[in-house]
Amino acid sequence: MTNRDFHDPRATEQRNPRSERIDVASSLEIVDIMNAEDAGVAGVVQGQREQIARAVDLIVAAFKVGGRLVYVGAGTSGRLGVLDATECPPTFGVPPTMVTGVIAGGYGALVKSAEGAEDDVNAGAAAMDPGGAAVTNRDVVVGIAASGTTPYVRAALGRAQTLGAKTVLVTCAAAPKVLAETCDVIVNPVVGPEVLTGSTRLKAGTATKLVLNMLTTGAMIRLGKVYGNLMVDLVALSAKLHDRGERIVMEVCGVSREEARRAIAGAKGSVKLAIVMARRKVDADEARRLLESANGFVRPVVGDPPPVGR
Repeated sequence: MTNRDFHDPRATEQRNPRSERIDVASSLEIVDIMNAEDAGVAGVVQGQREQIARAVDLIVAAFKVGGRLVYVGAGTSGRLGVLDATECPPTFGVPPTMVTGVIAGGYGALVKSAEGAEDDVNAGAAAMDPGGAAVTNRDVVVGIAASGTTPYVRAALGRAQTLGAKTVLVTCAAAPKVLAETCDVIVNPVVGPEVLTGSTRLKAGTATKLVLNMLTTGAMIRLGKVYGNLMVDLVALSAKLHDRGERIVMEVCGVSREEARRAIAGAKGSVKLAIVMARRKVDADEARRLLESANGFVRPVVGDPPPVGR
């Protein structure tokens, strides 16, 4: 037997020489080894900045015509996609159908491992059809596959392409030739061998989370869901978010908490609408008209937000 017999060419499956004695390391040494490996992840993601920006532009274009962002993945990759999708409605006030996550094995795989589901190509293709995500030519499908070779994800992307959707692959290894040639964008943060060989929930998972953060946050900013760096379209579903909404109106409009609370109540819970009402001294209907004329962006309607630390 030669080294070639057991060597896997995928970057995510190679052994990391810097952690080859981690099994005899102390707890502090393990932490230091892992932290040193994680330290390079953000720089690798930065190297994919142009590809990520192109993917953001595709997503924005889809949203503007009523399309959706559909994540698809298996295992850790699938869980990260579902997580990112789930956080969009409370953060940006969008319907839960606008960003959705598909995971091999179904939602049960979120809490219980269903790793074998990643090999089911028929299920991957069917997940894009009616009865599944019902992908159309207005949508963007982002396949997430740390190793680049997940059969479920490859089949889902292929099916999405036949349905006319734009497709993006996020992978931490070399993209398969067929996907490299057919996907609209390949985001390829190659973070190198993991501390534990093949455990892509580590550096690859961290890189993937950073990329997904940029995709949805970037797209929502481009849609006017943010004023300055304030989440003015948040949905206040908890005491913490009610407090945040009130503090946003207080800071932006220079009013007391009670005045901010009244403005939000008059706007039926919309922080964005409350800001326009308070800053422009108009009622809810007029504030809504002004926002609609500015395509939902607050800055053209009320001017710049106060500088940080005012």
